[in-house]
Amino acid sequence: MLRPERMSKVSVTGSRAVMDDVIETVHDLNLVHLNDYDGSWEGFEPGDPIEGAETASDKLVTVRSLESILDLDAEDAGPSRIVTDEALEDELESVRSEVNELDDRRTDVENDLRDVEERLDSMQPFASLGIDLDLLSGYDSLEVAVGEGDAEEIRETLAAADELREFELFSADGTVAIFAYPGGDADDALGDALVGVDFAAFEIPDAEGSPSEYVEELEHERQKLDSKLDSLETELHNLKLDTAGFLLAAEEKLSIDVQKAEAPLNFATTDNAFVAEGWIPTERYTELASALGDAVGDHVEVDELERAEYTEHGHAHSTGTVSEEAVATDGGHATTMDDQPPVVQDNPGAVKPFELLVETINRPKYDEFDPTVVLFLTFPAFFGFMIGDLGYGILYMGVGYWLYSSFDSDAINSLGGIALWAGGFTALFGVLYGEIFGLHQLGEWVWGGHPPIEKGLQPVGESFALTWMVVSILLGLLHMTIGYVFGFIEEVGHDPVEAVLESGSWVMLFAGVWTWIFSTQASGTKPDFLFTIFNGDPFAFGFAGFSPAIGNVGLAVGGVGFLLYVAGEVKHLGGPGLVIGALESLSVLSDALSYTRIAAVLLAKAGMAFVVNLLFFGVYAVDTGSGEEWHFLINYGPQYALDHYEGATIMFPGLMHSGIAGVLGGLLVLVLGHLLVLALGITSAGLQAVRLEYVEFFGKFYEGGGEEYEPFGYERTHTTQD
Repeated sequence: MLRPERMSKVSVTGSRAVMDDVIETVHDLNLVHLNDYDGSWEGFEPGDPIEGAETASDKLVTVRSLESILDLDAEDAGPSRIVTDEALEDELESVRSEVNELDDRRTDVENDLRDVEERLDSMQPFASLGIDLDLLSGYDSLEVAVGEGDAEEIRETLAAADELREFELFSADGTVAIFAYPGGDADDALGDALVGVDFAAFEIPDAEGSPSEYVEELEHERQKLDSKLDSLETELHNLKLDTAGFLLAAEEKLSIDVQKAEAPLNFATTDNAFVAEGWIPTERYTELASALGDAVGDHVEVDELERAEYTEHGHAHSTGTVSEEAVATDGGHATTMDDQPPVVQDNPGAVKPFELLVETINRPKYDEFDPTVVLFLTFPAFFGFMIGDLGYGILYMGVGYWLYSSFDSDAINSLGGIALWAGGFTALFGVLYGEIFGLHQLGEWVWGGHPPIEKGLQPVGESFALTWMVVSILLGLLHMTIGYVFGFIEEVGHDPVEAVLESGSWVMLFAGVWTWIFSTQASGTKPDFLFTIFNGDPFAFGFAGFSPAIGNVGLAVGGVGFLLYVAGEVKHLGGPGLVIGALESLSVLSDALSYTRIAAVLLAKAGMAFVVNLLFFGVYAVDTGSGEEWHFLINYGPQYALDHYEGATIMFPGLMHSGIAGVLGGLLVLVLGHLLVLALGITSAGLQAVRLEYVEFFGKFYEGGGEEYEPFGYERTHTTQD
């Protein structure tokens, strides 16, 4: 799980006479991640596509264009089928002709409809005026303008204009029509008079008669075009239903044909021979060799060139049990293509959804540890610990199941799997906290009022809040140490000194400094709760701090770690590395303290749920002697609490105790409030947990950038083998 599947580089060498059969066999296996030939071998050239590749590509473009026109998707396919070359020739041309003819007709109608709508838009202002269109143009001395503007402002401006001898103005719904006689021989006197006025002129249509009647005609024309368009859409939809299965199957067949036809472009070839190299999972080498042997016999040679070791940069190194000779060129020089193995993450089904969180950053390199399993073990636990509520957990699991079971997208399915696990841990911690939707009734039912752990929101449970602060730091120390150990293991085989300076130094720093912090040496300068929370308040584990002697050992170990880290910085940066190393070593505190966000989100979410329930149910407080204890007014009202509990005070009486209107309003607050807490749980607890994984954990060892394993082949869904 922590390493990807072991990969082997293989070569297939044979006569060009059997190259087509080899391509067919390898493609059916869907196993070999082919390497591109880089042209570096003397006497070898990249192969040429198999005859028919261009024709298949052209047909594939045609099919995809038709699918786009018909808006096809995989759900329209129907049962799988066999698509023959003859069907592609005959049926594809028939479908293409029919689809294109309907699409052209649809385009013409859409253009006509667009034109009618534009004319309607331009005619509406004239219809508002109610002036016949033939009265708005055709004059020798009378100037006419129609547009949008403020009628009174325009009237005042025209009355003061010397260019006009007389004018008349009509307006309706913001549209203004102006008829004016110029006062002299000036051209466009009306236009000059309107300069500076907020007036947007319309183009006067070249038409006659009533604009309202013209609008009615256009609306009738639009209705006819809408009906015609609906009819064409129906025809296209029916054609889609009739041809979807064929087109999707044709696309799949043509995609496969193009893959096979263009495969020689990856091969190194001469006039008589070819060589193909690629990567396969090591355990499947025998399957490849057997399949090719059955297909072409002795006409091809299959060699396992090397097995990739998990070494620096993921470079493949021979195990020594296989041949290191790949292929001899015409000059007798033996070599192989220089490349890196692709990555196949090797995680069991329950862990696989968390690969999405890893790949969001980047796919792991072949030589890196795959952190997916650590995310599987920590992310849901962090999330569940922060939310810790049976009700919310069940809802998260419900959403997760819906995402996992209702979509075809691998990414959404993975999100669903993550939500299922996160919801499960949320429910588990909810049972331990004794909470359901922020209420403590679960603790009464399951634990008799004394759940094993509490969130520490109430004053009486303050010690739990302090405990979770310390537990968060301890979880962080473990989490980051695992990251540094991974980094150390990855580096030690390549450069042991660098491994010690880079990763080993930090392990010693964290272990040493925090051992001293949890020791009783100089205990007067440290918070008292460090020595009480695991010694009876609230947990009786018998730990009251490490002894001063162990504290001294911790300081010594931390000092050695500090010196090693600074030495590494000086090695890389020279003199400035001394200062930089000293400053960066302070993160031994800040990195661990950053995990206290777990406890902070725990208390924040508990507080939000408490407020929502307080507003609806109401809460009374009683002094227990060791702090205030809060209780929801679920089974009785405020007055009952005051009468039956000595020293009780009402924090809030609750909307459910304030009449019908209060109950109705309170129910709205209750539902919306818990939905808000549910959503914010994702954006706060979820994002904070992800941040701790990416920044604090990944940053210690992980870089990413591995190549995805993409075997030469095709997963058939719409076609069956010929």
